[in-house]
Amino acid sequence: MHKPAASIAPMTVMAFDYGTRRVGVAVGNSVTKAGEPLKTIAAPNADTLFRDIETLLADWQPNQLVVGRPTHPDGKPHKMTAKAIRFGNQLHGRFHLPIAWVDERYSSVVLEGDLQMQDNLDAHSAALILEQYFAEISSRAVD
Repeated sequence: MHKPAASIAPMTVMAFDYGTRRVGVAVGNSVTKAGEPLKTIAAPNADTLFRDIETLLADWQPNQLVVGRPTHPDGKPHKMTAKAIRFGNQLHGRFHLPIAWVDERYSSVVLEGDLQMQDNLDAHSAALILEQYFAEISSRAVD
């Protein structure tokens, strides 16, 4: 049985491309299914990082958070996988919003050749992660 697309309530979603030095942030909604790069946060410590995120959450009021989960090309985890998962769990614990995980194996690689995006590469990666999330929920709604 197919669910009509209209049965999915419109929602605002914020996505994160986690890195140890920078975190890319994007926002989008389930109507347009497009991710908009917001900013790259280069915080000196976790407290500053989460304060910056708290400000963005207050501004955008997302219903859902999405975190990219990096893995090796074969899908096996590596040291950044655990760090990204920890970051997502901290987001959930601090802000009490649902977290969804998206395979981000190729998000940065897709953008690296685009010189216009170099300044905000991490935010553009977060936008790709967000669009992948929308594609995944759309395909599940049709199944």
